[in-house]
Order: sequence, then C-alpha cells, then structure tokens
Amino acid sequence: MGGLRKRIQMTLQVIGAGFGRTGTSSLKAALEFLGYGPSYHMFEVANKPHHIDLWNQANKSRNIDWQILFEGYKSAVDWPACAFLEELIHIYPTAKVILTYRDPSEWYESACSTIFTAMDTGAQHPDPLARKQIEMIRNLILNGVFTGKYKNKEYAIDTYKKHIERIIRLVSPDRLLKYKVTQGWEPLCHFLDVPIPSIIFPWLNDRHSFNTKTLFNHVVLGSDQANQMKAKVA
Repeated sequence: MGGLRKRIQMTLQVIGAGFGRTGTSSLKAALEFLGYGPSYHMFEVANKPHHIDLWNQANKSRNIDWQILFEGYKSAVDWPACAFLEELIHIYPTAKVILTYRDPSEWYESACSTIFTAMDTGAQHPDPLARKQIEMIRNLILNGVFTGKYKNKEYAIDTYKKHIERIIRLVSPDRLLKYKVTQGWEPLCHFLDVPIPSIIFPWLNDRHSFNTKTLFNHVVLGSDQANQMKAKVA
C-alpha cells in the first residue's frame, strides 16, 4: 500500500527526455504557458540548493524519493531529470514524454560553445554553493552521461544518438512525441490535446544569447522566462 500511496501523490504530467541544448528552455516556457507548470529544469536547482544532495544521491544509487524533488511540479525537462528517464517513466506511468532533438552535429557545436564550456569554467567559481552545484552537474553530465569524453566529438555525438534511440525503445509510441522546437506550437499542442495559443512560440536561450562567463549566472541561476513571456502577452 505504501508504494501505491506514494505513486498516487506524484504529479508529473509531462517528462522532457531531450538533452540540454535541444530546446529545453523553450519547451519549459511553452509547457508553463500551456498550464504544465511549474516545470523542473536545471534552472530550478539554484532555487532549491538542498536538491543538490538529492541529485548526487540519485547519480550514485538511482534510488531516491522522487516526490521530494518534484513536489509541486507538473513537468520536468532538461538535465538532471532526462538522465533518469527510465526511472521516471515507471514512477509516473501516465506522464507523456517529449523527446526534443536536433541535428547531432548542430547539437554538439551548441553544447560545446555553451554548457560544456560553462561547466569547465564554472568549476573555478568563487562561491562555494555555486561550486557544489557545478560539481554535481559535472559529475552527472560530463563524467556520467559522457563518461568524461565530452570533448571527443565522435563519442559525444554517438552518446547523443544512442540516447534518442534508447528513449524510442523505452517509451510506447502513443506516449511519446519526437519534437523539434522549431516546429512551434502545433505538434506540441496536438500531442497534449490543448488549444494552440495565438502568441508566438517562445524560442529561448539560443547559442548567441547564452553567455558562458559563468555557469552559476547562466545555467544555475533560476529562470523566470515563462513568467516574463506571460507578462508580455497579458
């Protein structure tokens, strides 16, 4: 009964399966505008520093109380969540899964010039809390997902492709949307069975707007992008 009761309490309705730099910031903003917010993204960890230890524990054992992490959230996108897709699709059996993707070479060039560089430079951040969070991210993504070989283009792209193939094998077709954010609202809203908004789709955080001076300022800090978008169209 305990396990059943725990599952009933969990609330995620949408899980984003795509790696960072596949449009996850745009997807977060879009989901929140459509009513699937708040949406958990790497940005959220800055607002909840106690989550750092939880993600470290998840990375070591893959067995944590996911309810603590996602309490109050209706969706989750980007890392760290997408690194635990297999666990999440079983814990949230009715959640729909959105696999954001893009051309593999374009993804790698974008990741190298933004998040990979930021994670390298951010390791020297003077703020202890920032360093702790960056260490968690590095362990999970650079050393975990890419086994330390993120600067090897061929290996990183192969890892990216295998992730996509794995998601397609794991998730039933009726539960999965393969999605490029350049497609805009229509396929996303059709998949979620919600009306298509009349406003422009929120394409956010492209490579040119991503400043790699510090990970703490641009990846770790919380984001109010979806709320700002709502304010502009209100």
